[in-house]
Amino acid sequence: MSASERPLAVVTGASSGIGLELAKVFVEHGFDLVVAAAENDVVHDVARELAAGGARVDPVRADLATFEGNEDLVAVVEGVGRPVDALAVNAGIGIGGDFVDDSDLRAHLRVVDLNISSAVHLAKRLVPAMVERGAGRVLFTSSIAATAPGPFHSVYAASKAFLASFSQSLREELRDSGVTVTALMPGPTDTDFFRRAGMTDTKVATGPKDDPADVARAGFKALMDGDDHVVAGSLRNKAQAAAGRLLPDPVKARAMRGMTEPGSG
Repeated sequence: MSASERPLAVVTGASSGIGLELAKVFVEHGFDLVVAAAENDVVHDVARELAAGGARVDPVRADLATFEGNEDLVAVVEGVGRPVDALAVNAGIGIGGDFVDDSDLRAHLRVVDLNISSAVHLAKRLVPAMVERGAGRVLFTSSIAATAPGPFHSVYAASKAFLASFSQSLREELRDSGVTVTALMPGPTDTDFFRRAGMTDTKVATGPKDDPADVARAGFKALMDGDDHVVAGSLRNKAQAAAGRLLPDPVKARAMRGMTEPGSG
């Protein structure tokens, strides 16, 4: 298959965890890639690893929590000169702790900038060309955390609820366009998330976790099948998602507190 015949995917947050595993699955299925991450050395190392399988992989070091970082990524994608067949908006961060007493305002605003603003920015800049072509697939990595209020990681949980809602809204707008939108909703996953979020002493961080490779495969399948969302991982995650549709928010918030409160682990 020549480069012009290979589909092209854009994957953000591709340096580790679910994003890296998504990138691997795309390569396994014959895609070329543009991969983005904030860590310069890591994203170039990842690109070389992924390209070893014969794919063209363009690495982009970009801080997607900034307007300029998103524009830098878009410029590289446009510079490739090929249509984007799949966009996987996966980059995201969390922050744990007491919102009032134990956390920094700038850190919370960075969660909003990366998890929400970047997703909107990239969708606005890259999806219109898909619609014009009448073909394309978009995957937003939300979370099972979107199904309930999230005490002690309140901004993160709210950001993932935004992505779940945004995904479904955009999907309906594009229903007859040839472009599908899918929300990937993993539960606790064996990545570096909890350490980076400062949540290693919580019950959710010390409990069972899903393999990021399994989560990525479920997300890729749902994306290619055109599903509206997929709750990836264990039956526990699916049960939580079902409970999220039935229980009132105060009940869900109290239950989540027992999982995410500092020291609960």
